[in-house]
Amino acid sequence: MTGDSEQAANDDGKPNQRSATGSGACDDGPVLEKPRPSAISRPQSPQSSFLARPLSVTLDLSRAAAPASAAKPLIELSGLTRPQLVAALTESGVVEHGKARMRATQLFRWMHHRGVTDFAMMTDVAKETRARLAERFTVSRPEVVERQVSKDGTRKWLIRMAPGIEVETVYIPSVGRVGALCVSSQVGCTLNCSFCHTGTQALVRNLTAAEIVAQVQIAKDDLAEWPSDKEDRLLSNIVFMGMGEPLYNLGSVADAIEIISDNEGIGISRRRITVSTSGVVPQLQALGEKTQAMLAISLHATHDALRDELVPLNKKYPLDQLMAGIRAYPGLSNARRVTFEYVMLKGVNDSPDEARALVKLIKGIPAKINLIPFNPWPGTDYQCSDWATIEAFGAILNKAGYSSPIRTPRGRDILAACGQLKSESEKVRASAMRKLSMAAMAGVLDDDEDEAAA
Repeated sequence: MTGDSEQAANDDGKPNQRSATGSGACDDGPVLEKPRPSAISRPQSPQSSFLARPLSVTLDLSRAAAPASAAKPLIELSGLTRPQLVAALTESGVVEHGKARMRATQLFRWMHHRGVTDFAMMTDVAKETRARLAERFTVSRPEVVERQVSKDGTRKWLIRMAPGIEVETVYIPSVGRVGALCVSSQVGCTLNCSFCHTGTQALVRNLTAAEIVAQVQIAKDDLAEWPSDKEDRLLSNIVFMGMGEPLYNLGSVADAIEIISDNEGIGISRRRITVSTSGVVPQLQALGEKTQAMLAISLHATHDALRDELVPLNKKYPLDQLMAGIRAYPGLSNARRVTFEYVMLKGVNDSPDEARALVKLIKGIPAKINLIPFNPWPGTDYQCSDWATIEAFGAILNKAGYSSPIRTPRGRDILAACGQLKSESEKVRASAMRKLSMAAMAGVLDDDEDEAAA
């Protein structure tokens, strides 16, 4: 109970009854006083006689109008898996239970196969049903704040999911089978990796499954990729290498992967979807079981002392636990290798001894190593390894039987002075992180496409 009703209530929840009798006062009306005796007796008129009577006023607030409740927000359907979509349609009462599964498949195909953003365009759904759907649900897109295209074909979108909630999504052509999209799973990050200045940005919140899927839909809008089964597709791979740690938002990531990989919709094979993690060991098994996605590990060091510094999460899940978790990853095989991401830091982790230690560390794990030249930013103490040093490091890995591509960033011309964050210093951090992410992405996807056959 709020407002006047709350103020007028007794402890038992009933409205107060206030009286103004005699010299008593009612807060909501004039104070009436008893006439004083007069030395001269005068006859009283009927009106004055009425005023002299005791007056009792009762305030009845039981019928006070309750404040109008705010309208319920529309439910975004694009973030629901097909079983979740069936449940939402049934619970809303818009669709009869017996028709919910059929109607869910129709809606799913319109959203994710044809890219429709308006119920009115869903022509195989009855007009009356479309109207009811529009009253409860939405299939809209978030706002694209900025779009940039590099001279090498790389595209970047700054997407506003909600006020103050913005993420970047990057498409790189000629990576993977034909092109790859790097998506974010969180706004901000909690990992504080010392070589990644973006990691110092505070975590704002997790993205929802709808917000993750929307990044793919927006890319497909811009690439003219609808319907999803069209020939000469430009988008073939998805990598969770954008902002955030995907395994700290596994529920939404898993739902998004189920939607993206569903053959009734976008239809990108799970073997073309890669999830990169800094090593949240307890979630590795669940990631493999729920998503069947390809695994990438942000490694960067071969012993705990150094990795504690570079990737502080290692203090919680040290290398022995991480390696054990990787070896137990569901589906790991020569056809489904794990990718180890290794940023090359001059004088820190780039010696021949480190290369040999890396071979020893991952022995027995079907793997490849992606060597990433470090992209420094103003104020960092790290420098990129010399090219000759990187090549020598890679040669040791190759001799041991591991593929170790050296990848350089793409789309430099659209990343140097941009970013989704709110201050110029944060833009510099975001730019540096995007360069690192895209280099990692290229290495994960571009080396052995024969293993990622749909």
